[in-house]
Parts: sequence; structure tokens; C-alpha cells
Amino acid sequence: MIFLGQDSEGEQVYLDDSRSRAVLICGKRGSGKSYTMGVLLEELVQRDDVLVIVADPMRNFHTMSLPNREQESMLWKWGLAAKGVPVRLLVPGDPVNRYGREVIKAFEKRGVQVEPLRINPGDIVPDGWLELFGLEITQPMGIALYRAVQRCHQQNGVHFFVPEIIERLQKDPQVKETSVQALILRLETAANEWDIFSSRYLELSEVFAPKTVNVIDLGVLEISRFGLRNLVLAVIVRDLFRKRRDARLREELGLPAEMPKVWLAIDEGQEFVPSGKSALAKEPLIQWVKEGRQPGLSLIIASQQPGAIDREVLSQCDLILCHKVTAAEDVDAINKLSHDYMAHELKHYLRQLNRTGEAVMVDDFRETVTIVQVRPRKSQHGGAER
Repeated sequence: MIFLGQDSEGEQVYLDDSRSRAVLICGKRGSGKSYTMGVLLEELVQRDDVLVIVADPMRNFHTMSLPNREQESMLWKWGLAAKGVPVRLLVPGDPVNRYGREVIKAFEKRGVQVEPLRINPGDIVPDGWLELFGLEITQPMGIALYRAVQRCHQQNGVHFFVPEIIERLQKDPQVKETSVQALILRLETAANEWDIFSSRYLELSEVFAPKTVNVIDLGVLEISRFGLRNLVLAVIVRDLFRKRRDARLREELGLPAEMPKVWLAIDEGQEFVPSGKSALAKEPLIQWVKEGRQPGLSLIIASQQPGAIDREVLSQCDLILCHKVTAAEDVDAINKLSHDYMAHELKHYLRQLNRTGEAVMVDDFRETVTIVQVRPRKSQHGGAER
């Protein structure tokens, strides 16, 4: 059970994490959504049988390695103590190039383990390569790239790299030379300048450590038309889904399985599962939230714009933690998640929130609605405004 906080009567509130969950945390800026996500992560990292992974585009969660000294008196009143948690910071590309040695040393002084994270070109589906470069399957260049990647998959499975794709393009007699050269330029740029691809096949799941908050620092990647943040998350989500699905089958057959259950937390979720438009991570995340319960895959998705999150994801969330929301579009999106067992619509409960850290908790498993004061963080919060 996850200790979340107290209700209006002063009774302790717990979340049932004995099964897979899909959790939505929302609220306007400064209302406490990232803080609440940190509380859940502090609880989950104590489990022996789960991997805890955070996709962090805002760089809020590496501070969890430090104890929360600023709120020690408040923690004492709750019967808690300031305490950091183990943090493993996974950096797309070369950490030295991304941060510089001085920053890495500062992280290490804080007890943060900094590791490179590279993705395998062979783990990107053909459609993903097209979306990455803004190509359509109806265009000559799109057809050529799709066919080249597809043939690499057919011949080598996932064990191929950018040079193999280029070689396939050069050998394709149906592609014009101008198209080949244009595609090669893009592929070479991706391989040499983006600094996210591996040159030898790596098992992505092996970079994550148990009993640790594994923070993927997506903030090192700029928001751009190439959607590199989405690409990294999409590849990781597909890989974890596949491995956990296979592990679940082994468990059912009484065989040992090395891949534990996974809790994946995503901050600024609207960036990865946007409503009304495509994103590279959107399809695999929808699959995760729809089909992930049976193989043991849980999701925590946080956003200050719930109205900008895809409806398919919102409708699958069985636990809602909603802090103060004021934008009409966001109130409307949350209110649509009201259920028959509730005495009032969700917007009625939202009006009752008065203090920072308060949230409306809708638990679909228990069919309950509770106003909760979220407990203070044991570890240092990195999302506060300065």
C-alpha cells in the first residue's frame, strides 16, 4: 500500500498498488502535481519487485537523492523523516557532452548515478522512421525509407544500425539517386549529430536498476520537429512492454522471469499523448495503458493541461489525483471522468480544494471520492518555482 496523505477527518489515505494501476495526476502550475508524483515514487522505490522509471522532460526528479531538509518540521508532525532515495540519471547520448564534467561531478556528490542511455536503430519500427523525418508512406522518399528499414528488419531482426539502412537504400534500384542522397543526409545527421543511437545492440531494460528511481533526463533533448524526446520514450516503452509480456508468460508457466513489473511515470504527459495530433510515443503508450495491466505494467501520467491529453489515455485511468484546476477546457476534461457511483460531478469536488497539496482522489477500484491532503515529501522536491 502507498501512503498518500490524510483525508478531511485526519484519517490516513492509502493507495492499493497490489495490482497494475493507471494514474492521472493533474493540476495547474504550482498546485502540487509534480510534488505528488514524487510522493508516489518515494513509496514505490521501496518495493523489491518493481522497476520505477520516470520520463522527466522538466528535470524535476534528480533532486530526490537529497533529503527534504526544508520541510523537516512538517515531516516530524506527520511522523516522517527527511530522507533521499537512490537515483539513477539516464542521459540520452554522452553525459559528458550533454552536461560537462563539472555537472557530472556535482551529481555524483549528491549520490546520483549518471549513466548514458542510447537506443537501438533496429528497435524503431518503419513507421517511426518516417514520422521522425516527417515523411509520408505515399511519398517516394517515404516509400524508399520504409522499404529499406523493413528489409533490414526482415534480414536482421532488430540487430541493425544506421549504416545498414543506408546500404539498403543504395542498393535499391527503384529509388532515384536524388532521393537516396537526401535520405542518406538525414540518416547521417541522425547518426552523427543527434547522439542518441547505439553502434552495437544494447538491451535497454538492463540500464534500469531495481530499488532506484530511474530518471530519464529528456530535458537534454530540445523540443524540435524531429521529436527526439518522443522517439526515446517510444522505443523504451515498446521494449519494456515486449519484455514484460514475455516475462508474464514465463511466470504463468512456472518459469523464472528476470523482468520485474514496471511503474512508468511521465511528467508533462500532454507532450507524449497529445489530444488530436500524432506523436511518436502516443501509440505505444496507448497500448501500455490499455493492455498493460495483465503483464504488470503501471502508468503515472502528470499534466497541468489534462484537456490536452488524448481521451483514450484519460478514460483508462483508474485513479485520479486532481489538484486545483481553473482553465475551462481542463475542468471540462476532468469532469468527463465522473462516474455513476459519485454523489456529485467531479467539478463539484474541485471547487472544495483550498490549499496547496490538496487533491480530489477518485479511486475506481474502490469506487470512492476523497479530498486528500498529500503528505510532505521525504526527499527534496525539484519542481518548485524559484
